[in-house]
Amino acid sequence: MANDKLIARKQEWARQGRLLTGRGADPQTRLPPGQRLVHDWPVLDLGEQPLITPERFHLELNGAVETPQRMNLSEFMALPMVESVSDMHCVTQWSRYDNAWKGVAARTLLALARPLPEARHVVFHAHDHYTTNIRLDQFDQPDVFLVHEWGGQPIDRRHGGPVRVLIPRLYLWKSAKWVRRIEFRADDQPGFWETRGYHNNADPWDEERYS
Repeated sequence: MANDKLIARKQEWARQGRLLTGRGADPQTRLPPGQRLVHDWPVLDLGEQPLITPERFHLELNGAVETPQRMNLSEFMALPMVESVSDMHCVTQWSRYDNAWKGVAARTLLALARPLPEARHVVFHAHDHYTTNIRLDQFDQPDVFLVHEWGGQPIDRRHGGPVRVLIPRLYLWKSAKWVRRIEFRADDQPGFWETRGYHNNADPWDEERYS
């Protein structure tokens, strides 16, 4: 069940502009404005951590695509895997460096689904009913993955396992946990936090925390 008090508090943060410094920074600056470095991985969710067993897992790629896909966990794990290292930045002010990931590149999924020419946007749908949106060109990047390992171990349930989105160039709320569907659209569709006062683009170096 969603934590209504937490959601209301974070909406209030957006209204207040909490944590905003008013500064921008070049992406070559590793720590974005207003962030602090941590060495653990804080757990943040909407109050629900769905248990997605291997039997329950499925991933759909659909919407404005030529070849819609639906795969189970075995089929997902049979796709080409890539290892990568990247930082992550949460809108709640923490950043963590040098995270080792393993997963399927977004570009592998794009090659499977083949978005139609009119597709310009992507919406991630999660098992806890969470949604978030990005542009297609933000998804079509070499550092974007659907990941299933962190630090050489399967991503656990608290952090969105068995499979979650990873978009390291954006604040972490765009990297949906427990992903079940990737929808390609011609029009934009703001997601859970974007309709509650959070920025539609979410660039940490431009400090796009809130709308």
